[in-house]
Amino acid sequence: MARAQPGHSAGPNPRHHECHDPARRSCHGARRHHPPPSTSATPPERRASTDPRWARPALIALLVVSAVLYLWDLSASGYGNDFYAAAVKSGTESWKALLFGSIDSANAITVDKPPAALWVMALSGRIFGFSSWSMLVPQALMGVGTVALVHAAVKRWAGPVYGLLAGLLVLVTPVAALMFRFNNPDALLTVSMAAAGYCVVRAIDSGRRPVRWLVGAGLLIGLAFLAKLMQGLLVLPAFALVYLVVAPHTLWTRVRHLLVALAAFVVGGGWFVALVSLWPADSRPYIGGSTNNSLWELALGYNGLGRIFGGEGNGGGAGSSAGGGGGGSMFGGATGITRMFGSAFGTEISWLLPSALILLVAGLVAIGRAPRTDRVRGGLILWGTWTVVTALVFSFMEGTIHPYYAIALAPGIAGTIAFGAAALVARRQSVVWRLVLGVAVIAAAVWSLVLLRTYASGWAPWLGWTGLVLAIAGACTYVALLADGFSVRLQRLGVVALVVAMLGGLLGTTGWTLATVGQAHTGSTPRPAPPASAPTAALVPWVLLRGCGRSRGWWRDRAGGRHLGQRAERLDRADPGRLDPGRLDPGRLDPDRLDPDRSAGRAGRWRLDLEQHGTDCAARRRRHPLVGGDHRVADGRAAHLVDQHRGDVDRWLQRLGRQPDAGAVPAVRRPGVDPLLHRRWRHGGGRGGGSEGGSSQITSWVESHFTATTVGGTTVYDLTAPTTSSTTGSTASGSSTTS
Repeated sequence: MARAQPGHSAGPNPRHHECHDPARRSCHGARRHHPPPSTSATPPERRASTDPRWARPALIALLVVSAVLYLWDLSASGYGNDFYAAAVKSGTESWKALLFGSIDSANAITVDKPPAALWVMALSGRIFGFSSWSMLVPQALMGVGTVALVHAAVKRWAGPVYGLLAGLLVLVTPVAALMFRFNNPDALLTVSMAAAGYCVVRAIDSGRRPVRWLVGAGLLIGLAFLAKLMQGLLVLPAFALVYLVVAPHTLWTRVRHLLVALAAFVVGGGWFVALVSLWPADSRPYIGGSTNNSLWELALGYNGLGRIFGGEGNGGGAGSSAGGGGGGSMFGGATGITRMFGSAFGTEISWLLPSALILLVAGLVAIGRAPRTDRVRGGLILWGTWTVVTALVFSFMEGTIHPYYAIALAPGIAGTIAFGAAALVARRQSVVWRLVLGVAVIAAAVWSLVLLRTYASGWAPWLGWTGLVLAIAGACTYVALLADGFSVRLQRLGVVALVVAMLGGLLGTTGWTLATVGQAHTGSTPRPAPPASAPTAALVPWVLLRGCGRSRGWWRDRAGGRHLGQRAERLDRADPGRLDPGRLDPGRLDPDRLDPDRSAGRAGRWRLDLEQHGTDCAARRRRHPLVGGDHRVADGRAAHLVDQHRGDVDRWLQRLGRQPDAGAVPAVRRPGVDPLLHRRWRHGGGRGGGSEGGSSQITSWVESHFTATTVGGTTVYDLTAPTTSSTTGSTASGSSTTS
């Protein structure tokens, strides 16, 4: 007969569960001299019927609030990051573009990431028609899924109270509210990692059949790899460590299980890499971001080790000068242990990070010498390692890092706080652990006040002080009323005071999250921040009224019977000059078709009908615009065609002719695809883009070697028809180089 594992009952015993659930206060609890309740997990035989009646309605309410928060006024950001929006649009027109993640439907070049996130958005566009809503709704639903998965993983080991707490913490994280309403790949990355974490928890609880859950975790990490490559691997140390420590098997059995999971990851993430490697290069798009048309090089170079150590087109990190363009210094602030608390990442993710670190250390110390399979300690290992490893890598990355990468920390911080609170509440008889829990809650309120006064001193000045007062009052009441000698009623009042203190600690991050939801976000580096026009007296009503005002136009279009893919998309920008139709589809720029739409009665609102922009005026056919040019339509609004990702545009040009700074390069011609300019400009160590001087040299060279043509008010150059003098010069240069 198999023996029960240490710290677990041999079978489902409801009374045992009730006495050892740290969320419950009374367990024959009048005898205060008993040792603290065990923090061992509920065994795998636990069923939903053992949960209190309020657990399921509370979960439904949490998910409904999540859906409302992530879906409300979703189209306010228009197409978000136009770089990825162009690829999504191309995926709705070409199956090959969808498979490879091409920027254009002619399949000249891909985005600089694997296409997994684009698959979801493009398939939605094919079903419902390409629009802001069809592109962003899948992202929002991934956010709801992340909240649900984190709740389920934490609840399984700590109980429904802490599961709801973890889900709520993900929900009120500003960077999560930002990226689950945006079209970057980070939404798929985060939900994949959260789902993999849940699979690891289930594998540890499965007992007889853990391998199938570990295979699922491996496949999901493979999906995360196909979303953002090596960033999806940052959680692997946490998964491996918690399984090695907590799983109820012999050591070698645990090692074998992890090797199976590793094989599943290789299959889940490697199949697409193998497909790209085996596919003939002359019949697929160029791999954007790579220097040799290889997805392996992209994974290990620019989007791999180059991000960590710098170089490979990622700049030189924080050590670079301000003008040097180092990725770390441009986007993520100075490298170092304090980067997560600085100006770049502080308001994105650090609101609850001090509390998470305090509770991680305190929880591990409080649990002490519990059995190896203790689940609360396992939860701290899982989510704490996730948080610490990810934060340290982000803090010391020398290459390009954007602050919104911090969304990967949201599940880790939420789980760490939930399990740390579970460990300390289970030992609430001790005044020491009550004090530590109170300090952790007050730390959240204090740091929120610091962030608000530092980065938004004129916005909602009452928010930080109100949260601090609630946190201090609630924490002190909790510490005092749970001391020996107080009645059960007063002790229950102390628990209510703890809830009030937690709400005070969450006030700052919640307000910032609501302000983030209430505004539009566009461009390559979105930031969660309250707009200057946001009222400070009533955040929620302001968000609702703003959303209702924007939604009227959407309902009017729907009432008119327009399909989501056919109706004109409103692009309401604070600066009309930011309206950039060329970025939506690099092959469809026709400024003459930009007509003001006054039907909404609001000046400055423009409509762009994507179905009417088929003018052949860009590199997807036979021409490319002047690199670095600042072309404008009649009313002076910018109409740039070159995408903000200059490095990818440079590689787009790497197919024909000679470099301005090098000898002749033979043209690369592919059947059915027009050759493009081949050049490799690495001035200053940039990612192919070079400096302004490099762009001006390229511009001068293009002007002197190719014939200019004006299409739709934009100057373009036919790169397949060099002038006679340039052809002669190129030949002579080539002969000279050969000799």
